[in-house]
Amino acid sequence: MLSAKSITWLINQGALDWSGQLRDDALLLTLGSPLQPLVVPRTSVIDLAEQSSIEDLYGEPVADWRTHDLMPGEMLLGAVEEPLRLGAGLMGMIGGLSHLARVGLAVHVTSPFVLPGWNGHLALELVNAGPATLRLHHGMPLARLLLFALEGPRTDDVSSHPFYGRGADLKSRYADEFPTGPPWR
Repeated sequence: MLSAKSITWLINQGALDWSGQLRDDALLLTLGSPLQPLVVPRTSVIDLAEQSSIEDLYGEPVADWRTHDLMPGEMLLGAVEEPLRLGAGLMGMIGGLSHLARVGLAVHVTSPFVLPGWNGHLALELVNAGPATLRLHHGMPLARLLLFALEGPRTDDVSSHPFYGRGADLKSRYADEFPTGPPWR
């Protein structure tokens, strides 16, 4: 894991682009715009091999907001306020803030890894697992990104992910990325 001193050096060298706050030995991730609500779909089954079926899970994105009330059991996708660019030799791991976990807010449900070459806005998966409605505020700190240097041979030719990193589009693109459908090969 990289130290604050190493992270600052990487930013100064241009191997890492980050305009947000550095807290201890991690990047502090704050909630930005848009928010992408999940809604009750029109059908009872979402076919993960069909992108149009996945799209049925999403309501209209909310771009202009100051506060948002997250109801118990509700899930919401939120863009990280500051864009991030990782160089080829860097990867990250997202971890929620324990203060928020203790009130029932799960900040990043799965897939905590940010791969080398990431360029854009991270998306956080917010779930209210507690018994009370939680009020979110634009710009509030929600998570940290720990950074790691990769060892061994690597290519410096990494490209951005074709579906993720655009702050305006937080939805799953699972069927677009894995279009072969069943049987999985």
